[in-house]
Amino acid sequence: MEPGDIPQAAVIEKENFSLPWSETSFLEALSKKENIYLAALEDGQVIGYIGMWTVLDEGEITQVSVKREFQGRHIGRRLLEALEAEGRKAGVTSFFLEVRQSNEPAIHLYKSCGFSIQGIRKNFYEDPREDGILMQKKTASLS
Repeated sequence: MEPGDIPQAAVIEKENFSLPWSETSFLEALSKKENIYLAALEDGQVIGYIGMWTVLDEGEITQVSVKREFQGRHIGRRLLEALEAEGRKAGVTSFFLEVRQSNEPAIHLYKSCGFSIQGIRKNFYEDPREDGILMQKKTASLS
């Protein structure tokens, strides 16, 4: 992801999340060298994005989002696979994420990509209040 992709990513963020990140939040996250943010492009337009914060050998996936009219085309899967590859190059061996308990399509995607449920975070999400499912995937690093 490049800084010029942020306005389009922020529109997708607003489309898919009840408490979306601002463009400033994206810019701050993108500016940190330990973070990895990727964008999926079609005809020069951002149609999806994914982000991860890394600390040592752990990566916390902060967002996976695809523009609504492009959902169901395996873009989220390709973003996850690309993020995992970049993370492994950076030495990440444990990938974590939280997902709303009601988001069955995302849970299915994450499980099919090798993530397993590690626990429940009570009332993790707001607007609406909902439990979050903590998921993890362990891999070998490439570094």
